[in-house]
Amino acid sequence: MRFGTAEAQRTVIADRPIDLAHTVAPLRRGSGDPCHRVTPDGAHWRAARLPSGPVTYRLAQSGPRAVEARAWGPGAAEFLDRLPHMLCLDEDVTDFAPDHPKIAEANRRFPGLRMLRTGLVFEALVPAILEQRVHTVSARASWRKLVWRFGDPAPGPAPVPLRVPPAAETWRHIPSWTYHRANVDPQRSRTIVLAARVADKLEQAAELPHSEAAARLCTIPGIGVWTAAEVAQRAFGDPDALSVGDYHLAAIVGWTLLGHPIDDPTMITYLEPLRPHRYRAIRLLEISGQAHKPKFAPRTPLVDHSQI
Repeated sequence: MRFGTAEAQRTVIADRPIDLAHTVAPLRRGSGDPCHRVTPDGAHWRAARLPSGPVTYRLAQSGPRAVEARAWGPGAAEFLDRLPHMLCLDEDVTDFAPDHPKIAEANRRFPGLRMLRTGLVFEALVPAILEQRVHTVSARASWRKLVWRFGDPAPGPAPVPLRVPPAAETWRHIPSWTYHRANVDPQRSRTIVLAARVADKLEQAAELPHSEAAARLCTIPGIGVWTAAEVAQRAFGDPDALSVGDYHLAAIVGWTLLGHPIDDPTMITYLEPLRPHRYRAIRLLEISGQAHKPKFAPRTPLVDHSQI
């Protein structure tokens, strides 16, 4: 590890393969995410807000088991120190032995998939709230508008302008009409404001066992199990965080693994043998290209994620 006045660097070496691109992909909220860009060389550039301050970082694959990191800003040293933890280099997957041939094959083909443990709860929570009850395209447009307006310029040199996500206090004081102009309805904006008021307490959830962390998130009115799972997948490194209530997930699981659509209760029962790796199995199906739902399948109705 080397720290300079403008840039800090570190290379982390894993004891087994690590697939950087697929591992960090869930952090990116669409190709236009103001906080996250992928350059033609495959490097991931991201701006974040750590307890020690803002940071811009660049992650690049430098070998089958190696990731090269460069960071700038007040949070650079903290970010590099936390990087192995973030990439879940310490996770134990010896108990993951899926029986279904599609999952087993995906696991064989992509042994470098890791979970994500950023520890940045509020950073993961706001986009998840924005995605409640609306389609992804609309939620990501709202995220872009609000971050470009209220985020801070990212430190350091980035190939394209990046923004540091707004601080919790900033989210808390965004006027209701500004949320409305960003196509965020009163229920979702109210949930963001309520969460921002107790952001410090929510950040502490990253140190709790996964079930307790999810329970703490769900104490906020407007946050249910779907939203808590979306946060756990990014901030807690929870390999079992199943997004129950997702618009499409149960149908995708059914079509991919059984050849027909299923509902949430059936999905939960069917995936039970995969505990504590249900989310890991879903990610493997996604990145292997096997996850699918026929276009002729009935449209899944919108679900109120704040209530589940």
